[in-house]
Amino acid sequence: MRRSVKKILLSILALLLLLVLGALGFFSYVSSQRAAESEAVASLESDSQVEVRQQSWLIFTPANESPTTGFIFYPGGLVDEVAYAPYARAIAEAGYLVVIPPMPFNLAVFNLNVAKKIIAANPEILHWAIGGHSLSGSMAAAFTDNNPNLIDGLVFWASYPAKGNDLSDADLFVTSIYGTRDGVATPQEILSSKPLLPASTTWVPIEGGNHGQFGWYGVQEGDNPAAISHEVQSVQIVSATIALLEKLE
Repeated sequence: MRRSVKKILLSILALLLLLVLGALGFFSYVSSQRAAESEAVASLESDSQVEVRQQSWLIFTPANESPTTGFIFYPGGLVDEVAYAPYARAIAEAGYLVVIPPMPFNLAVFNLNVAKKIIAANPEILHWAIGGHSLSGSMAAAFTDNNPNLIDGLVFWASYPAKGNDLSDADLFVTSIYGTRDGVATPQEILSSKPLLPASTTWVPIEGGNHGQFGWYGVQEGDNPAAISHEVQSVQIVSATIALLEKLE
């Protein structure tokens, strides 16, 4: 009898140890957040062109305008949402509402449906596009797949849809932007997603661009060095995104 009790206690202790180790591993993983660089932080100041609000979400609104098209952007996995502020600001300057929601543990998978709340909070917006960087682009695609009546456009930044999200017959505009020197989401991986996307999808290769320069958070492990400057890559990302938003209007 004592041996049986001892075995049960040892099993419980082993299970608890595994749970503790698993929790420590998880929090170690999610705590390796990639912080925004100073260039990104500087983009949070409002000026005569863009009003920036830091509430539940980062909101960039064209000053003295009433946009009817909006862009929801899911920040990359483990990346501070502020790292995408310069891009959001540039898109807002072109006349669009841009909203970047912070994610629990900096992972969009834990708040996949936040776009619903953003859409409900902005009834004046008639057309919505959604996008995301890297892993979060896949999350944006999953949201679009699950809510086809809410989204008119989808933009991938160095990303692609998961195999379970077949959007090939979806009635929406899609643009996939990727760097030819990306070592994290390689061009081969991105282009292999073609069967999952509409035939009308616009593919935008950025020659010499890499993964990390889709945000302002520094060098990412596993990535290749870019052959173009951050500024040059940024301009191409913003331009391709605005081109999709123009189609929605």
